[in-house]
Amino acid sequence: MRNLHNVRQALRLSRHWIAVTLCCASFWVAADARAQPAPVVWQMATEYPATSMPGEGLTTFAQEVAARTQGAIIAQPTFDASAGIKSAQMPAAIRDGKLQAGDAFGGALGEVDPIFLLSSLPFVATSVDSARRLADLARADYARAFAQQGQQLLYITPWPPTGLWSRQPVGSLDDLRALSVRAYDETSTQVMRAAGARAQNLSFADAMPRLKDGSVNAVLSSGDGGAGRKLWDFLPNFTAIGYAMPLSFTTVNNAAWQALSPAQRDAVTAAAKATEDRQWARLDTRLAENTARMRANGVVIQDQPAPAVQQALRHAGLDAVAAWQNRVGERGAVLLKNYLAAEAGAR
Repeated sequence: MRNLHNVRQALRLSRHWIAVTLCCASFWVAADARAQPAPVVWQMATEYPATSMPGEGLTTFAQEVAARTQGAIIAQPTFDASAGIKSAQMPAAIRDGKLQAGDAFGGALGEVDPIFLLSSLPFVATSVDSARRLADLARADYARAFAQQGQQLLYITPWPPTGLWSRQPVGSLDDLRALSVRAYDETSTQVMRAAGARAQNLSFADAMPRLKDGSVNAVLSSGDGGAGRKLWDFLPNFTAIGYAMPLSFTTVNNAAWQALSPAQRDAVTAAAKATEDRQWARLDTRLAENTARMRANGVVIQDQPAPAVQQALRHAGLDAVAAWQNRVGERGAVLLKNYLAAEAGAR
């Protein structure tokens, strides 16, 4: 009987210590959970498809940030203007905290600062190497302009060369003058009008309903990635006029940036650099991929534009560049002059 009593007492003690152990473990698990801060979440947006250069940039950046911060910062991108914000509205949306970060096409930001029109000036930087040299030369000016809008420049995204999508082939000046073109900034609108076409400065998102109702029958765009898929259903012709290689910019709200620890800012900076390097590297194969995809979907590509068409566009482009120089002020005009002189010397 004494042995049975001892066994029962031992069992009671065991159950007691198990309960105490579980209670302590729960306490420390809860305490540890409280000690781990919730991840910082950045809502990001672009008006372009996920498979376009800006869309792929946001996806790459989100992956890089998550990896480099061990999940402490989570970037959540949205595409196709699903957040209701187009490029022209992006700086204000980020400045005012509607989004923490986002991508905007530079050509849509001319009212914010004319320096953003630099990369889309006609026939100024039309190769990957020249476009990157111009972007590097102007980076400090871009960053300064964004800083005045309460945001930090994260990285730059280049676009493949801009061409002319159209419903009918553009083989003559009469064909050019028959176009009702979606242009993508003030400068390209001016160029297209001076060359004889009707032109409207429209965001990519706003251009799509106009294509469907027929009020627009041409689009100035590279048609990169998913953007091309939206265009070739309406515009089965593409003329490779080599107009420009414009840029998009990804920025973050300055308050969101300053809220990060120094180590986190270093990690995000590294993620942004890795993303930008990847974006430029993508261009090595992007044009060939886009061309193959377009042809596979029935797009007729005119690699050699009609001389009269190209001459008319280039002549109109000279006046547009001069107008931009007058508007941008001495710093921007000197920047462009230095770039052009360096390019001429390199030839």
